[in-house]
Amino acid sequence: MIDQEMVVATAKRIPGSAQKARLVADLVRGELVMDAMSKLRYLPQSAANSIAKVIKSASANAEAKYGWSEDDMIVQSILVDEGPSRMWRKFGARGRFKPIKRRTSHIKVTLVQVDD
Repeated sequence: MIDQEMVVATAKRIPGSAQKARLVADLVRGELVMDAMSKLRYLPQSAANSIAKVIKSASANAEAKYGWSEDDMIVQSILVDEGPSRMWRKFGARGRFKPIKRRTSHIKVTLVQVDD
């Protein structure tokens, strides 16, 4: 895999925690793009839709830039990092303030072409 062309797509500030998105990313890492997209279509987690969008974007980049076919691409790596969190408010009893952390995540997908 040395000197191999890679295609990268990134989505930032996706709503949802990175920990939950990593569980979905582990299911499709190392799969063919077509198999990964069909797996993600039927997963109940909300992160599956976001990861599918990033994989679709990376495959479109590969088709436009290198002319690769979707059948010949493999998901080499999916990195899910924490994005910025924002504090939200929830009011409790006796005038107290109970903060809620609304988490976001950054998703980075790398595709390579399968060696025949």
